[in-house]
Amino acid sequence: MQFKSFDQVLEVVKGLPKVRVSVANAQDEKVLLALKKGVQEGFVEPVLVGSRSEIERVAWDVDFDLNGVEIFQADALAAPELAVKLVQGGNCQVLMKGLVNSSTFLKAVLNGEWGLRTGKILSHIAVYEVPGYDRLIFLTDGGLNIAPDLEMKKQICQNAIDFARSLGITLPKVAVLSANEQVSPKMPVTLEAQQLAQLARKGEITGALVDGPLALDIAINQEAAEHKGIESPVAGQADILLVPNIEAGNILASPSCTLPAA
Repeated sequence: MQFKSFDQVLEVVKGLPKVRVSVANAQDEKVLLALKKGVQEGFVEPVLVGSRSEIERVAWDVDFDLNGVEIFQADALAAPELAVKLVQGGNCQVLMKGLVNSSTFLKAVLNGEWGLRTGKILSHIAVYEVPGYDRLIFLTDGGLNIAPDLEMKKQICQNAIDFARSLGITLPKVAVLSANEQVSPKMPVTLEAQQLAQLARKGEITGALVDGPLALDIAINQEAAEHKGIESPVAGQADILLVPNIEAGNILASPSCTLPAA
């Protein structure tokens, strides 16, 4: 089944066993609201790490009944480490970021002794359900890798493909984004985009159609692609948007912004 909306994902998740979610510095209103909904829907069992008094205060504010919810007392600096260790040790299956700086959170995640390293590059994926589109749209990497080189982008791309395939998209279409579609030595990003597409054709990136460089409008809007005369199996149909650097990805992936509707 290919998931085309968050509602479809939710319906399937409801039928699966509950997942235990370890939350670092859980004393955050939006985090607790999300967990509250997950508990109500029946697929989340939260494990909260942080200041017990603050967690209880915020939970009271959002009307989240903590009866039966496991809480681990920890100060702001110790909470990320404990939350990660709960996942690393098998007590929980999912790690969630609460009221903690991203660099502090990731330092715990990437700790060489007790962190969650797998030997692969860690990358960020944002998933959008955009009105007017018949599919979910994935964007990577807007949160972790600052200025990835070609090899890193190759791994970031493969991570996103594997994730999209886990949601039933059997052959995701990946648009390697740039300012335009012309390959130029003056814009190294366009050269790397071209190389990534070539790597996919050689089988060094698997499970997807990859093309680039493509501008954002060309990647997701069929009319724009046709207007510019762009012939590509990805143009106007992209499932995954691979950005050139963290600045571009962070701007697009910001919770306060939205992708353009079709």
